[in-house]
Amino acid sequence: MRDRLHDEPSQVFAEQGEVQIEGPDGIAVSMTPKAAAETSERLLACAAQAQGQLSERRRRAEERKQQGRD
Repeated sequence: MRDRLHDEPSQVFAEQGEVQIEGPDGIAVSMTPKAAAETSERLLACAAQAQGQLSERRRRAEERKQQGRD
């Protein structure tokens, strides 16, 4: 699904009753306020989920590392 994992956040603007998002690689999206609010909730939930996955991956790697030392 991803060609490249981006590390910089997108720019977001409110103009004339629309929410405009400018992202990497020339991505540009305009949304209604309602769609933008729902998207922001989904982004926040998935960001928390992904952060948990990274933490779990690090924890497992540390466990493997410690098991190798014993």
